Amino acid sequence: MPGVGTTIFTVMSQLAVEHRAINLGQGFPDFDPDPDLLDEVTRAMKAGHNQYPPMPGIPALRQGISQKIATLYGHAYDANTEVTVTAGASEALFASLLALVHPGDEVIVIEPFYDLYIPVINLAGATPVIVPMSAPGEGHDTYRVDWDRVRAAVTPRTRAMILNFPHNPTGINLQASDIDALEKIVQETGIFLISDEVYEHIVFDGQQHQSLARREQLAANAVVISSFGKTYHVTGWKIGYCCAPAEITAEIRKVHQFNTFTVASPLQYALAEYMTEPRHHLELASFYQAKRDHLMNRLKQTRFKPIRSDGTFFLLANYRDIDATMQEADFVQWLTREHGVALIPMSAFYRDPSSKQANNGLVRFCFAKRDGTLDEAVDRLMAL
Repeated sequence: MPGVGTTIFTVMSQLAVEHRAINLGQGFPDFDPDPDLLDEVTRAMKAGHNQYPPMPGIPALRQGISQKIATLYGHAYDANTEVTVTAGASEALFASLLALVHPGDEVIVIEPFYDLYIPVINLAGATPVIVPMSAPGEGHDTYRVDWDRVRAAVTPRTRAMILNFPHNPTGINLQASDIDALEKIVQETGIFLISDEVYEHIVFDGQQHQSLARREQLAANAVVISSFGKTYHVTGWKIGYCCAPAEITAEIRKVHQFNTFTVASPLQYALAEYMTEPRHHLELASFYQAKRDHLMNRLKQTRFKPIRSDGTFFLLANYRDIDATMQEADFVQWLTREHGVALIPMSAFYRDPSSKQANNGLVRFCFAKRDGTLDEAVDRLMAL
């Protein structure tokens, strides 16, 4: 992978440490998970669950995943043949792409995009086909997907499309009309959908998460992927899962078996027990909405212009009132050095971060932080 170098995420984290900056760039909480969940891990270890679990995941956890999806989205995945526990959502994405995509295929990726997608497509020998969203300021306040443009990108070589909603980094969600457009594309083309839904429980203002599992035709062609790390504030545990029809799951498990084989046993048993209480995921949206609102209200006291986030624990803001010309990567490094707050430039989520299209004067804040952390960061930004 000669084209992969040091990422902006690594650069910003190192810069934050060097300058003792508050790091609102990295996408993980700075607070601890529920002590009850940690106690479940201890109980699982003491109960002897310390050896290899089954390759696709322990039955109780797969059954819990299946039941949750059926309750929330109305689709019944068979826990034995259609649900696989993976080493984070990253491995689920990796295994799904390698299972479904072959050399010479094309994979549609909607830009801006999470940085894992392109390298894995390249590892599979396939070609990424980038379809850009419309950026804020082009007749609307937030990013938007042009589904006609997506449909036009489908060719006879198109094997799959990667979706990521709620969307990192833009914070937008799918609406029912978007699902209708996707359904039409699948009807006309038969392509696979790899749906990265790790922020499924972090959706704001009373909206519903539009999982592809809600529509039978989409579910029949889709791999639906999620993350316990994002849901339960344990990103360092690296446990996720993917759900797909049995014939697709069989291929994914072949990659999974020879990649990670399985996932930490006591953590699986702990999660299986913990997720029997639905409030742990049902209350997540209100928990993070309070943090979103807090950060938005505080940022309005600065020269940043925050953009409403409908989901995830990320929020975008425009900095052009502070500097009208500086490219995004230069701005965040200057901000870290001079004002002690580390953010991520939106341009990092584009294939060509230095292009004009990638530089819209936007930065990404992570609000999965303690209120005190957010307040201290905004206090520093008010100096601008």
